[in-house]
Amino acid sequence: MGSIDTPEWVRDAIFYQIFPDRFARSDCVPKPSNLEPWDAPPTTHGFKGGDLIGVVDHLDYLQELGITALYFCPVFQSTANHRYHTYDYHNVDPILGGNEALRTLLDEAHRRGMRVILDGVFNHASRGFFQFNHIVENGAASPYVDWFTVHNLPLRPYDAPDCQYGYDCWWGLPALPKLNTKTPAVRHFLWDVAAHWIEFGIDGWRLDVPAEIDDDEFWREFRRRVRAINPEAYIVGEIWHDAQRWLQGDQFDATMNYMVARACLGFFANDTLNQGEASRTGYHWIEPIDGAKFAAEVRRLLGLYAREVNEVQYNCLGSHDTPRFRTLALGDSTAYRLATLFQMTYLGAPSIYYGDEIGLEGRHEPASRQGFPWGGQGWDRELREYVRRCIALRAAHPALRRGDIAFLLAEGGSAVYGRRLGDQALIVALNTARRPVVQRIPVYGYLPEGAPLHDAWTGARFAVSQGHLELALPARDGAVLIAGGI
Repeated sequence: MGSIDTPEWVRDAIFYQIFPDRFARSDCVPKPSNLEPWDAPPTTHGFKGGDLIGVVDHLDYLQELGITALYFCPVFQSTANHRYHTYDYHNVDPILGGNEALRTLLDEAHRRGMRVILDGVFNHASRGFFQFNHIVENGAASPYVDWFTVHNLPLRPYDAPDCQYGYDCWWGLPALPKLNTKTPAVRHFLWDVAAHWIEFGIDGWRLDVPAEIDDDEFWREFRRRVRAINPEAYIVGEIWHDAQRWLQGDQFDATMNYMVARACLGFFANDTLNQGEASRTGYHWIEPIDGAKFAAEVRRLLGLYAREVNEVQYNCLGSHDTPRFRTLALGDSTAYRLATLFQMTYLGAPSIYYGDEIGLEGRHEPASRQGFPWGGQGWDRELREYVRRCIALRAAHPALRRGDIAFLLAEGGSAVYGRRLGDQALIVALNTARRPVVQRIPVYGYLPEGAPLHDAWTGARFAVSQGHLELALPARDGAVLIAGGI
């Protein structure tokens, strides 16, 4: 197989994931009544009224943080606050401001050099989806009866004895009837939706549960149509496990890299990990691991995919589908800081789940989907500044975005690796132990004898001596050293 074509811009991207109902609310967008108070704990069915113009109003905040790309949970018309129950794929939900608000957001984001990808929910629709409702009303006479896998008529999409709803639905949830993508009309409908919004100006798709459309040719055609309009469109699938099947260059560019997030939780939160809470999510069981196992797992994951894929993997530390990282670490902010430093110095496109940068916590949904506290109350400002500095460091050094990666030391609570591109090299040293350590890092063959280095943040000077680099690190801390003269 030849070189895999993945979007060049993603290599430089810093993503920020936004849950539209909870990020920001603008007075410019008319609102319905009966909204939840913004600062109240979120509920499963309640709406808070966030909108896309609210996002526009806070692009300065995101840009100052260093964000260059936005990923939005679904924005199309839906009866759910998370909008994964899509009933109109061609219109943005009016509570979010409608299509005009998305146009404004795209124009303003693009003016600032920021990209925007949307969430595509193509495996299932909702009970309100026109073609499904048509079957509910007309039964076997409906011309759309083959848009879903129907077992019994009439359909019973609400109350059904023994869950005999009469049709296939996602995870047995009657609110989410599964589309029958074997039907040509369904395939073309979904491909047309994908193409329509790329033509509208979005920069790519995050695909919800795409493995459940178990049809490689469907996704190959999806890619062909999207890339014919925008050859740099980014296609990232929500796949929590080994995704080699979909990452051969003919379907997706990347996945949401939950496998790396899982390793980060095991290593950086090794002695504070809430294993019980983690087991309730797609992570399943997470084992605390040491530096050697962490390095081995990272090497294994990098070995699964081509370099062109690893460079654009969507590297998240959490999302709307997981408890917040800090919560899984039992409130240990140093675990998130160390994981962020790793994330920003690792191969792939880092992503921040909205609010993680100010220390928001929350167990599994809906608690992890709270309103962003724009008043500043409860912000961990030191954490936010740390995240900003990590992002700036990545932006300043191409080797952190495109360089090779090599582990130099991995044992106990330590993990040290180098990133190298041409004549630029950086050493990233991490200490997860709750005591200071002196790391004697073997760099023979990686850095020349006597090569000078300096700490990226403090400016402290170091030099290679007898093939080693000696570095003292405080407890639960990390450092990035920039090499010169190589």
